Amino acid sequence: MSLKAQIMPAMKEAMKAKDKVSLETLRAIKAELLKADTASGASGEMSDAEEIKLLQKMQKQRKDAAAIYVEQGRDDLAADETAQMKVLAKFLPQQMSSKDLEEAVTAILQKVGANGPADMGKAMGVASKELAGKAEGRAIADMVRSLLNQ
Repeated sequence: MSLKAQIMPAMKEAMKAKDKVSLETLRAIKAELLKADTASGASGEMSDAEEIKLLQKMQKQRKDAAAIYVEQGRDDLAADETAQMKVLAKFLPQQMSSKDLEEAVTAILQKVGANGPADMGKAMGVASKELAGKAEGRAIADMVRSLLNQ
């Protein structure tokens, strides 16, 4: 089921429940989808991978904003951003645990024949494609780096 098809019923539920945070977040997702669909060069339909990438970008923006608000002592605004991150997480695939990530990266390193820090680029290319949406890019890079440096 496409993200657009999931958003509309969720918006209706949020309206019925008078859940302002969820409604605001869902409207932001809908706006980003519309913006991506109408951008120049867009085909009109987004693939699942593109939708996940869009949601991950939105979640990262919320995470960064929350960190800035905490630094500035604005816990009320940070709480809003955190609540929006939870709503976004409902539409993202389940993230891999660190143990699962380590196993997957180890398998990828064996598959590509990477055995030292010099092979970081080769390993990251394959790992990023295979684990897209399942783990954050930074977590993947850190795991590849730590396994190659052993």
